[in-house]
Amino acid sequence: MSHTLTALESRHSQYALAGTSKLGDQEIVDNIERITVAVPSAFNNQSQRAVVLFGEEHHKLWEIVRETLRKIAKSDEAFARTDAKIDGFSAAHGTVMFFDDTDTTKAVAEQNPAYAENFPIWAQQANGMLQLSVWTALSEEGLGASIQHYNPLIDAEVRETFSIPESWQLLAEMPFGDIVSDTGNTERKAAADRVKVLGL
Repeated sequence: MSHTLTALESRHSQYALAGTSKLGDQEIVDNIERITVAVPSAFNNQSQRAVVLFGEEHHKLWEIVRETLRKIAKSDEAFARTDAKIDGFSAAHGTVMFFDDTDTTKAVAEQNPAYAENFPIWAQQANGMLQLSVWTALSEEGLGASIQHYNPLIDAEVRETFSIPESWQLLAEMPFGDIVSDTGNTERKAAADRVKVLGL
């Protein structure tokens, strides 16, 4: 367990990323595929989906984000801050997009009507496990990453640009790459404030 704990403790958001990767692209894909198969889901639903973007496809995503946010920015000054952030994400080596296949989630809910209302919640939990697992695996290999949430603003154009099935709901975007400079860890609340133990 110590190895798992160390990996989790060392993982944190990295924003200064390079367009390079010490891990080969195919190895990144292989690892993400293995993780996606291994990560659990309620009732073995397996509705988690991932799309891995490299090269121009990666840059396309962040241009979609940029132009979408440009249209709704309240001021040039506000957009300038956003624009700088997007430059950072686009400068990374690649991006993983995480989705839930809502058709799969709905199907298992229909098969288990007593729990039907919980399946969308459980699907989000399963996707969170996938996101954390991929993030931790990238961190273990010395790559930096962060989780972004520009959905649902970008959903329609992402679906059209990358030929994403209609039933796939975008949940998060994870830019990754070699670390240019360590962003540093954020403050974490003590376990005593967050964990309750009974009967010990």
